[in-house]
Amino acid sequence: MTIRLLQIIPTLDRGGAEKQLALLCCGLPREEFDVRVAVLTRGGPLASELREAGIPIHEIGKRRKIDFAAYWRLKRLIRELRPDAVHTWIFAANSYGRRAAFACGTPVVIAGERSVDPWKRWRELAIDRWLAKRTTQLVTNSSGVVEFYAKRGIDAESFTVIPNGVAAPTPPRSRAELLSELNLPGEAVLIGAVGRLWPQKRYPHLLDSFGQLKATHPQTHFLIFGDGPDRESIVAARDRLNLSECVHLLGHRDDAAQCTAALNCFWIGSGYEGQPNSVMEAMSLGVPVVASDIAGNRDLVVDGETGFLVGLDDAAGRAERTLQILSSGDLAAALGTAARTRMNNQFTVERMVEQYAELYQRLV
Repeated sequence: MTIRLLQIIPTLDRGGAEKQLALLCCGLPREEFDVRVAVLTRGGPLASELREAGIPIHEIGKRRKIDFAAYWRLKRLIRELRPDAVHTWIFAANSYGRRAAFACGTPVVIAGERSVDPWKRWRELAIDRWLAKRTTQLVTNSSGVVEFYAKRGIDAESFTVIPNGVAAPTPPRSRAELLSELNLPGEAVLIGAVGRLWPQKRYPHLLDSFGQLKATHPQTHFLIFGDGPDRESIVAARDRLNLSECVHLLGHRDDAAQCTAALNCFWIGSGYEGQPNSVMEAMSLGVPVVASDIAGNRDLVVDGETGFLVGLDDAAGRAERTLQILSSGDLAAALGTAARTRMNNQFTVERMVEQYAELYQRLV
């Protein structure tokens, strides 16, 4: 039996959930699954990967937060495709997609909660709880996400945890190549962070850490890959700390993951996460990670073994741990090797795809 599977997601931008959806859809065995993707609002760069793999994409064209016309178009698509299972990703698709699938009588409806979501207020949480009552299965990537929603009235037993899958980004950018591109000296030490420039990622806090590190390690440069609404405020904070010559905002780059290979240390200071792809990519490349001590990061980084965890507001602690890494080649190598081994053993794309395939087969 071939299972007809419809995946629904808001966009195909290069976000964490979108990357995982693309990896999953391209990895599911074709003899067992007929996979299609519906994007609620618009496509994005990952659409080309799906099309190259022969996966049809249907754009619904949602234009407003409440868009009844888009809802009716999604219902019409589900009726035409008659999937055995619908799997939705992220709040907007979870809301529109589940409601439409229920209305069409889809036998199996799966919803993906991909992150701890403190931005949700009573209205969004009420929608989540209402839809969860009829959802066949909730699935997430992290125990921290289960804990978050359990505290907000959704039964933890309704979740299945399937960790993200990661493969080392290829081809990795060489250190010499990146230094040349950025016009930096050969002895420069590179700290990096990847992610959208907005409050969740707490870049001003990372700048505080970097200022302290720079005072004792003057050849260090901080590379920030990503763009977003907080760019101007981050630039202002950088300039206020007199770090304009050594903090480089590189904007959105399709090769950000590959550039991670050239770093001496990777930072993430997020206040909340699901299971950050950027950390997994750094670890898969053997780059030591210093991460904020939050649920999503704790699932990945074993403190003192595959990297370091520091308190959410401990700017000095992040600088101190990073200085340890930079001061000891043996420590950096040991952390990097252990991190790569952990990703290769427990967080492979193949394992993630296999677990989803088993879930779909069991539910259908």
